[in-house]
Amino acid sequence: MGSDSQDVSHLELEAIIGFNGHVFSGLRVHPDREHLIYPLGCTVVLKSFKTKKQHFLHGHTNNVSCVSVSKSGNYIASGQVTFMGFKADAIIWDFAKKAMHARLQLHKAKVEALSFSPNDKYLVTLGGQDDGSVVVWNVEDGQAICGSPASAHSVGHCMTVQYSNQDENVFVSAGNGTIRVWELDRPNRKIRPTECQIGQLKRNVKCVEIPEDDTFFYCGTTSGDILKVNFTTRLLNGCGPVKNKFSQGVNAMKILKTGDLLVGSGNGMLTLCSGTNFKTIKSVQLEGGVTSVTLRGEGHQFFVGTDAAQIYRFGYTDFKPELFSTNHNSAVKSVAFPFGSSELFATCSQEDIRVWHSDTSKEVLRISVPNMTCNAVDFMQDGRSIVSAWNDGKIRIFTPETGRLMLVVHNAHHMGVTAIACTRDCLRIISGGGEGQIRVWEILKGSYKLVETMKEHKASVNCIKIKSNDKECVSASSDGACIIWDLVRYVRNQMVLANTLFRSVCYHPEEYQIITSGTDRKIAYWEVYDGAPIRELEGSLSGAINGMHITQEGDYFVTGGDEKMVKVWHYGDGVVTHVGIGHSGSITSVQICPHNKHIITTSADGAILRWRFPHPSS
Repeated sequence: MGSDSQDVSHLELEAIIGFNGHVFSGLRVHPDREHLIYPLGCTVVLKSFKTKKQHFLHGHTNNVSCVSVSKSGNYIASGQVTFMGFKADAIIWDFAKKAMHARLQLHKAKVEALSFSPNDKYLVTLGGQDDGSVVVWNVEDGQAICGSPASAHSVGHCMTVQYSNQDENVFVSAGNGTIRVWELDRPNRKIRPTECQIGQLKRNVKCVEIPEDDTFFYCGTTSGDILKVNFTTRLLNGCGPVKNKFSQGVNAMKILKTGDLLVGSGNGMLTLCSGTNFKTIKSVQLEGGVTSVTLRGEGHQFFVGTDAAQIYRFGYTDFKPELFSTNHNSAVKSVAFPFGSSELFATCSQEDIRVWHSDTSKEVLRISVPNMTCNAVDFMQDGRSIVSAWNDGKIRIFTPETGRLMLVVHNAHHMGVTAIACTRDCLRIISGGGEGQIRVWEILKGSYKLVETMKEHKASVNCIKIKSNDKECVSASSDGACIIWDLVRYVRNQMVLANTLFRSVCYHPEEYQIITSGTDRKIAYWEVYDGAPIRELEGSLSGAINGMHITQEGDYFVTGGDEKMVKVWHYGDGVVTHVGIGHSGSITSVQICPHNKHIITTSADGAILRWRFPHPSS
């Protein structure tokens, strides 16, 4: 596979569901008013308001930590995190070409913040706490002009940096106990800081907002108040609100043309307050702490991003939140389609199960169970219930229309339920646990009964698939065994062993063969009748294969894993026909829709990607 990957065609990425809400001020509206820009894992996503089409800027090797857009809209800049001791890149992108313009390598471990000068001439970048330097770059050729430590040794780390709106040579940096105005001396290639005097106040500044005319600038702090500093004298002009401070700190601010401030705080409040005395004019509560506030055009409309991975749209006049997009805010564990339908699919992650509409990527239903993680999800064949496996050892069954809890199987497994499958007759559920047991449950109206427990596996069961006649199932486990069980006599029929942690297993639709995948990067075909190995394919060049699914005809199957690539294989020839590149986290599960139109893949960074399936059914 390694040698011939060059001539393999690419999968067409149709849509991506995901937004990293933990990046402060990561959500931006482009100055053309037609595009929303936001980070997701290692990619920066550009989404058009009109066509709903998405463009992806690939180039970072690890998660994006900050995003900025130039005033003219010609350039976008983004920074990333990386491991200790390595260089963290900042990248300048050309917006028109949707391609990389320059890669800036100087900072170690993390780029904390970045900002463009008013005429797109310079870019200032700030390193994270392990780096602590501020660097000014020439945008045109991507060369560093000069750098300096961001804050004095006696104070804390710098958190944010913001360029002035009028002067090409002045910018502000602020952080823990430090607010500085810097002046760039271009002929001598130096930047010179002036510390702003704020008297006895000790504040940790999270964000800086500078009005158009550069008379003052505002600093939002973790204490929940706002400092107003004079730009020319560098002295504190005012501080407020005195009484009702913004709970859990000011995370994001934007100034409107009226002089009022939009303030997003850590408890999820978005507040419109006066720019002079900081009195609240209007406020609204959102889900999750606000991390980004961005204006569209003159501020007649604005967008707010929260750390619950929600994006809201507001109109200035009515100040009512409208949910623009919802996404998972933690790793997505599993995905499932209802039997025979490609319109909807369900995904599960920490604390919730969500049902999505396939074509529009809109969330239709959310089922929340606080403080628990859902490990696997499946639909009953009659479509009347969603069956889910949870890490508190319970199996929960919900209705798919309303998300009402129908039934809980208590203490199904004592180390969490890790895999689940439903029989075709909708009467039984087969579950696997973290301790390695397989249990068969009979589902009665409003109650349940344990039919049998099968103890063979020594480690957690990762995947269970049931034969179409409900008389046999196969389980894949981390102990290096795949066991084929008889569901009539509840005994082991066959067992296949390999030096791997099995992650997934599939029956070929004709059910005389199974294919397995796991941490040894191999895809193995086995005979169901006697457990003999038939063939072994090199599935990926690096990392485990976590997810695998086969089409209903059995001609093709799809795999995905830690390599972050989606691969479509021909079953008979054992060759890759298509490769999909787009994930920036490890792929956790893959599913082909029942009508062979899409492939849905989910990943550890909370993203769900929809690809066009390249071999439509005849």
